[in-house]
Amino acid sequence: MNILIVEDEVNLAKEIAEYLSDFKYHCQQAYRYDESLRLLEECEFAVILLDLKLPDGNGINLIHYVKRKKIPSGIIVLSANDELDLRIHALDAGADDFLIKPFHLSELNARLKALIRRNFHKGENVITYNEIKVDVPKLSVTIHDKPILLTGKEYDLLLYFIANAGKVITKDAISYSVWNSHSDMDVSNEIIYTHIKNLRKKLVAMGCKDYIQSVYSIGYKFDHR
Repeated sequence: MNILIVEDEVNLAKEIAEYLSDFKYHCQQAYRYDESLRLLEECEFAVILLDLKLPDGNGINLIHYVKRKKIPSGIIVLSANDELDLRIHALDAGADDFLIKPFHLSELNARLKALIRRNFHKGENVITYNEIKVDVPKLSVTIHDKPILLTGKEYDLLLYFIANAGKVITKDAISYSVWNSHSDMDVSNEIIYTHIKNLRKKLVAMGCKDYIQSVYSIGYKFDHR
């Protein structure tokens, strides 16, 4: 799951990124407004963690940009300013949550998980797709109630497939969303294929139906056959 941290306090941004990486989030950092615009053009992010006071722009304007461009990222504002009017302004602009600095990283993680559940999995802690059950807080997966051991990338792929079940997903979309990269640059089609093949093999070996379908010259589809 890709997270964009827009924060001009470099040490805080790095601390957040390091903490969230332990929970298998892939974080990119932008310390300026213009950097955040560039990253939003290049990659897809599940959530943006946004400081409102940036050296070259206003975070509220970035919220307006995200909404105007219909970028589906959730937004959590991180601000040292706890004025009620500012919070209302940010939420009215389209932010999903507002967290006052200083905050505990564990609280940020809890709010991040809650937002992702609301946006991608209808607010559920446990995501069920037929015989597949994913416990999001525990980062665990069971098939027919038996635990299955997945790598971090396999877990991310499974969540992404379930969230997009029934849709044809391009290799570029998988690269953007799971690897946070361009498939023709950093992540080759062979790498994507290998991880999906391994995930598929593990699922089937546990008695799971073979949901992962290759769509010739396009990508993949996760669905009933």
